[in-house]
Amino acid sequence: MSEFLPFAQPDRRLAGTGLAVSRLAWGMWRLVDEGLGARETAKLVHAALDAGITLLDTADIYGFDGSGGFGGAEDLLGEVLAAEPGLRARMVLATKGGIRPPLPYDQSGAYLAGAIDASLRRLRCERIDLWQVHRPDILTHPQELARTIDDACAAGKIGAIGVSNFTPPQIDALARFLGRPLGATQPEISALRLDAFTNGELDQAMAMGLAVLAWSPLGGGRLLSPRTAREVAVADALDAVAREQGVPRAVAAMSWLMAHPAGIVPIVGSQRAGRIAEAARALEVRWTRRDWYAVYVSARGEPLP
Repeated sequence: MSEFLPFAQPDRRLAGTGLAVSRLAWGMWRLVDEGLGARETAKLVHAALDAGITLLDTADIYGFDGSGGFGGAEDLLGEVLAAEPGLRARMVLATKGGIRPPLPYDQSGAYLAGAIDASLRRLRCERIDLWQVHRPDILTHPQELARTIDDACAAGKIGAIGVSNFTPPQIDALARFLGRPLGATQPEISALRLDAFTNGELDQAMAMGLAVLAWSPLGGGRLLSPRTAREVAVADALDAVAREQGVPRAVAAMSWLMAHPAGIVPIVGSQRAGRIAEAARALEVRWTRRDWYAVYVSARGEPLP
């Protein structure tokens, strides 16, 4: 009988805080795009929490349509928290900042300190559990960025610190100047986006103890509606396990990421309560090395050496 890889642990800790985060997160990138109001948003928050998904991830840029709507997703979540204050204690609240259209990025101390305060106001809370630099601003020295973040931490505005879309050298540079450990990194990872497996991102995360939050774990939906020969091959490899274990392909795709020893936390992007609840089944799926590598080789498009 084939030997299964270890089960994904139900939660993991954020370095430097002791905060436990669920092995799946729910993301609000499309929340405003769906035209949802506070009542519908509350239903999604409840769906995530009831499914054991305690890490809720948003950003100040979510809701921006090119001309307006900046902070829209944070505002909606803030309305929900204001109406039901008891929900705040059930979640690990994560948001991001540092994107400033049309510049496009600004992590100068003068801007970023105000951006963090603005997120707190929109979210109607006094503390952000995990605050992340959304994309690297190459015009801000990492020492200046670190100083701004450290000041926010010292003021009790931020718990854990994370980065998103940073390269390993950019992570190293920021970590060198921070007064506390980084807690998380958020790259794009899916069975169609393999860069993090080979460019050192996951190796660095394991070495530093970073939680890895994977955005777009379904390849922007391409794993659900494959078109190219490569996408079809990966979908077929995922389906082999999905059929055997009685789960949808989306669940298999997320569990495939979770089987990696870095403890990857896929961010569920659906704005449908049923899909959010269904995603929690990823914790039940088991992978053998053979099945896991079958997906990986299909994604590579060529055999491993």
